[in-house]
Amino acid sequence: MPKLCQTEGLTEDQTEILKAVRTFVDEQIIPVAQELEHSDTYPQEIVDGLKELGVFGLTIPEEFGGLGESLLTYALVVEEIARGWMSVSGVINTHFIVAYLLMQHGTEEQKQKYLPRMATGEVRGAFSMSEPGLGSDVSAVSTKATVTRQEDDGTALEYSITGQKMWLTNGATSTLVALLCKTDEGADSVYKNMTTFLVEKEAGFGETAQGVTVPGKIDKMGYKGVETTELILENHQIAASQILGGEPGKGFFQMMDGVEVGRVNVAARACGLAWRGFELGIAYAQQRKTFGKVIAEHQAVLFRIAEMATKVEVAHNMMVRAARLKDTGKRMDVEAGMAKMVASEYANEVVEDSFRIHGGYGYSKEYEIERLMREVKFMLIGEGTSDIQKMIIGRSLLKDYKLKG
Repeated sequence: MPKLCQTEGLTEDQTEILKAVRTFVDEQIIPVAQELEHSDTYPQEIVDGLKELGVFGLTIPEEFGGLGESLLTYALVVEEIARGWMSVSGVINTHFIVAYLLMQHGTEEQKQKYLPRMATGEVRGAFSMSEPGLGSDVSAVSTKATVTRQEDDGTALEYSITGQKMWLTNGATSTLVALLCKTDEGADSVYKNMTTFLVEKEAGFGETAQGVTVPGKIDKMGYKGVETTELILENHQIAASQILGGEPGKGFFQMMDGVEVGRVNVAARACGLAWRGFELGIAYAQQRKTFGKVIAEHQAVLFRIAEMATKVEVAHNMMVRAARLKDTGKRMDVEAGMAKMVASEYANEVVEDSFRIHGGYGYSKEYEIERLMREVKFMLIGEGTSDIQKMIIGRSLLKDYKLKG
């Protein structure tokens, strides 16, 4: 029985869910991942299988047709899926964040409207903060929503949104986009002049709704299969009822809540990649022979295997801790940042060590480790770079450990 990535204290339901997902990954994802990734083909059959497993509604409450599971369950499912093919975990990540935002911040009408169809995968979510001229500097968002119709008392009834968004995972396949933009709330802080809108659109490329265009896929070094796109809005007319939570000016704080769970997701993806990299490395080390013995018996390789396994375990346990803390309802930006930073950095180190164990064959596209080498780089930048995580962690620590007097 493999000993890595074991999680203590799981319920029977969690154990059964993970067993079903692992079987699906081993039988339906790993055998086809290489071919689909190299051809950059959208994994429709895999996505359909995830729908049947209930993964799209994993955390959505049972009253809305979901399974009502915790963030921990979701993170462990993501880890399993990323072990098979990281891109597939990306298919459900932004969908999950939008569902989370609706569950935590949506009005009752918004929950009733979207969550049941999100649970089945009929409505697919995408999450949009970034723009071409900014990365982690959310305060620099320039996409603007302007009031175009209002009540006599000044209450907004309709807005017009104009701007350009970047790096939308599932930008084409999604039909509901949680989109952050600026609104004029008259607040003295830029962070209180931001609003999250729920933008509906059709799946596909081109003009997918009035004033909403998805130009095409962005070509990437890895993270293939799932599409990453821009989103262009030109005077898109949207009702005020599509503001997440029904009240403008709360978008930044809502999005930061979503980013916390997004960072746990990226940490889980990195854990899955590290886990798979270790599996490939230790398997190859027991097959390849040099100087009359398998290379696993050479001390240099044996030590490398030991270090890889230790990093896999550290990353997994930090990810689990962050997920469990978020499930308590507490703020955990530091813990999420630590988990994301450690998991992404260690995943890159473990995958590279596995690549080194493979030697020249690791450079061949016939071997899975070549794909992992390209995929794992995204973990360093997704949901904020390691440098951004260090800023968040460091500033919080200075507050916690501030000198007295």
